Amino acid sequence: MWQAGPVQAAQAEVLVRFSHVVAQDTPKGQMASRFKKLVEQRSGGRIRVEVYPDSQLYGDDDEMEALQLGAVEMLAPSLSKFGTVGVSEFEVFDLPFLFHDLEQVRCVTRGPIGRQLLQRLLRQQMVGLGFLDNGFKQMSAGKPIQNVQDFKGLRIRIQASRVLTAQMRSLGAHPVVLPFDETQRALATGVVDGAENPLSNFLTQGLASVQRSVTLTSHGYLGYAVVSNPRFWASLDETDRGILTSALNDALEEGNRLSAQMNQQALATLRESSGVRVHALSSAQRDAMRRAVQPVYDSFQRRVGANLLSQVQRDCLSRDLG
Repeated sequence: MWQAGPVQAAQAEVLVRFSHVVAQDTPKGQMASRFKKLVEQRSGGRIRVEVYPDSQLYGDDDEMEALQLGAVEMLAPSLSKFGTVGVSEFEVFDLPFLFHDLEQVRCVTRGPIGRQLLQRLLRQQMVGLGFLDNGFKQMSAGKPIQNVQDFKGLRIRIQASRVLTAQMRSLGAHPVVLPFDETQRALATGVVDGAENPLSNFLTQGLASVQRSVTLTSHGYLGYAVVSNPRFWASLDETDRGILTSALNDALEEGNRLSAQMNQQALATLRESSGVRVHALSSAQRDAMRRAVQPVYDSFQRRVGANLLSQVQRDCLSRDLG
């Protein structure tokens, strides 16, 4: 275990406020808790991490501004949010049916493309530090959603994202942008009819009590980027940046492992539940949905350019990564 030497022990204490919008028992929540433990162990308690889950400090609507203003030192927003604050390249992660599995996703997030994307966050006063999986999104509603026509007229909660908005409209649904912590209440009161979430979110946010049907569409990926305030990050000396970086890398590894495990456990739990029915898609149904959302790709390339998508497809989707 790393121990502080005489020089480090004489340094000033450092406070890191880490805010996020989900429950502590989610992959993100557990990653943040692990990060806190590792940082405090490796700094001998000199670097203190305060974790604020469940939108205790800031929610979906204001957490990015809070980071930019220095009201918190670290966040882990969903990747969709970065497109709304001016880094449109992050919208590539929202493209429907782009990734087949997590191996392809991690080829992007752990490779040159991911490093380039994190670097671009500096344009918006954020230091990008790493990526965390939450998994593939499934559709939930009061009825099975297995065919394109099943989407017609449904009000579906989404994150603020031009890609997600276009995705739902191309399927015939009405996209409704809502903060994550308002989703359960909106479903319970009929403000929206359905939502898209990884299964671990579906359970930890209590959506099973208000949604009778889950369809295993795996139509999109949900992940996060851990970011820091640039003034805070620049104020750290090399030793402290090293402690935070190594602790975060280790916490992200554990978080990614937990994410895959928790989604598998959530699926098993839902299949045993008497209150929720789990449905699968046939190859023909999946292909029909994929064809329906093709216009989303066209609009993305007009807005962001074709180079990024081509690079993702060439480097991570068109070859055997095994």
